[in-house]
Amino acid sequence: MAIKFTKMHGCGNDYVYVNCMERMIDNPEEVSRFVSDRHFGIGSDGLILICPSDIADFRMAMYNADGSEGEMCGNGSRCIAKYVYEHGMTDKQQISLETKSGIKYLDLTIDDGKVSLVKVNMGAPVLEPSQIPVITGTDSSTFINQPLSVCGTEYMVTCVSMGNPHAVVFVEDTNRFDIRKYGPAFENHSAFPDKINTEFVQVLGRKEINMRVWERGSGETLACGTGTCAAVVACVLNGKTDDEVTVHLAGGDLFIKYCQKEGTVWMTGPAVTVFEGEIDYREGIYYELNQTASGH
Repeated sequence: MAIKFTKMHGCGNDYVYVNCMERMIDNPEEVSRFVSDRHFGIGSDGLILICPSDIADFRMAMYNADGSEGEMCGNGSRCIAKYVYEHGMTDKQQISLETKSGIKYLDLTIDDGKVSLVKVNMGAPVLEPSQIPVITGTDSSTFINQPLSVCGTEYMVTCVSMGNPHAVVFVEDTNRFDIRKYGPAFENHSAFPDKINTEFVQVLGRKEINMRVWERGSGETLACGTGTCAAVVACVLNGKTDDEVTVHLAGGDLFIKYCQKEGTVWMTGPAVTVFEGEIDYREGIYYELNQTASGH
């Protein structure tokens, strides 16, 4: 089966996008593992399908590099907005997008007929531990600045859901932090029954932070939209920053505003088209390629 695709990224958080408005692809879990492979596939952090919706302008189905389905992707939502506008699927500059974590609303900035920036209403942060979810062992109504032992070290952690679960950890220096050791340990910690995305944050000032992210199912990525939102919410709740923050990521900058009175988080950032193409896929090909690569 030939699959037409577009590779896009938001601050280096790259996905393979497939237009499924007329026909869904079969077995998206395996397709995601196949196209995400940076040796045998296209190379990406996952697969995002652009689908029809009965309750919004479009629907996003998002799969991580390991084939697991995610609830929401902030960078992915911005890229979808760029895709549908520039492919003539809508002429709206404000669109609605159905996700597994609810409907998101996106405002497009157009320059010379192209989408240069997208502002996303990411909704309200969820702080209730059972809804994130995080197992606390107490009856606390939040998990803010709470101790968690990881690899023999106690970290103070703030947990937030922005449609998917996040643990925010403040560190002295993100560049020197051993994310390859601690990222998987946080992701698979027993406190997180659905696993967790983890943001390691260095506060530079009241309006500026550095951040690295370990995403469940994908490993370290260059950016994470929902993660930047969770990080800024955690910064505000812990009194470390103001409510408008520029987040510096390995792939670029995102601007986040947390309106506490409204209970809403806004994310603004770019979306970039890398290239378009067509790839041949048949069921089971990812398994066969990996068996060959491992010498079996």
